[in-house]
Amino acid sequence: MTPHTTGQRAPLWLLALITISGTLAMHMFVPALPDVAHDFGASIAAMQMTISVYILGLAAGQLVYGPLSDGFGRRPLLIGGLALYVVAGLAAALATNVHTLVAARLFQALGGCAGLVLGRAIVRDTAPAGEAVRDLALLNLVMMIGPGLAPLMGSALAVGFGWRSVFVALAALGAFTFVFSWRLLPETGRPTGSIRTTSLLRNYRLLLRSPSFAGFAVGGGCSTTSIYAFITAAPFIVASELHRPVHEVGFYLGLLMLGMALGNAVTRYLARSVALERLLIGANAVSVLSAVALLMVVLLGGLTVVSAIGLMFLFAVGAGATSPAALTKALSVDARLVGSAAGLYGFTQMAVGALCTSLVGIGHSAALASAVVLSVAAMLGQAGFWIGLRWERVAAGSRGRGGVIRGEAS
Repeated sequence: MTPHTTGQRAPLWLLALITISGTLAMHMFVPALPDVAHDFGASIAAMQMTISVYILGLAAGQLVYGPLSDGFGRRPLLIGGLALYVVAGLAAALATNVHTLVAARLFQALGGCAGLVLGRAIVRDTAPAGEAVRDLALLNLVMMIGPGLAPLMGSALAVGFGWRSVFVALAALGAFTFVFSWRLLPETGRPTGSIRTTSLLRNYRLLLRSPSFAGFAVGGGCSTTSIYAFITAAPFIVASELHRPVHEVGFYLGLLMLGMALGNAVTRYLARSVALERLLIGANAVSVLSAVALLMVVLLGGLTVVSAIGLMFLFAVGAGATSPAALTKALSVDARLVGSAAGLYGFTQMAVGALCTSLVGIGHSAALASAVVLSVAAMLGQAGFWIGLRWERVAAGSRGRGGVIRGEAS
């Protein structure tokens, strides 16, 4: 079923700010952790809680905002989320102990993830699939550039003005976005008016019972956020296995972000002339081949900076090109559940990323572990896409015959 489109379009620059706010708050604060630990006399474990709780809030909030926006509408949920983001950011800036800071971070995440979910849903509401994939590619590009620059911005603020200035800056960004969203953002959804908890569970059950949505969501997570496995392992690979200075890690990871940005740009350019199905399968195939090649290089003992970063650059290009196509397909499964699909898709991405990150710690070689994780994840992504596309064709054929496919969301 094709999602509806409206005549009203939200400014793309505003949607980019809305989408990036949540992830910026996660990455900008990391360089300030030692300063906060010193000020509060807190342990490193306590400081890590400020990151872990943020990720937890970011993941859990996505499950709620999507379906609620299907009932209440995109605009009120987004405005409310941005307001919470601003207030929580100011509370974090004024925190006097680590417990208050952790609580503020949780609410900051719950506010920030509204933009992460609803920015995507708004794009899908207001554009047909061919146009939406180009806009989603741009949003993904911004989301990749943001985390790459966020630690640098956070470090500069912490060094120049103290760690509290990081939260002041985030609150200011949230306030700016809030004001312009209030003035410029139209309601793009078709609110059902249903706000019962049972309706949220029903929406997710319908999506999870859809083989096509499950295939695109799991495939999208496996093919994109699995790169977190290498990002997490990079410092250990560079220092212990490639015997290079640790300060080079930032440069290498910057190249990977460039690769993902290039992949997004490729999809944005080709979306009007190449079928989404071909983009999806072809882009992920690049990631599969590069991951398997990296695994072979590691097993043969030939890992070098050029081979590791070169192959991971190709993996990143494939992941960047796959992401907007997979997201567009997932959000197109059921026109009535676009918000729920955006939330569940985002949660799946983060869950897969977290799982891949944790698996890298297994064994004694970070390079081998990350290569295995990436290879398996990319192949699972390819399988997910084939399943999603197959059931999409079956469902389309059934609708054409006036039938109903058991197990598909309708």
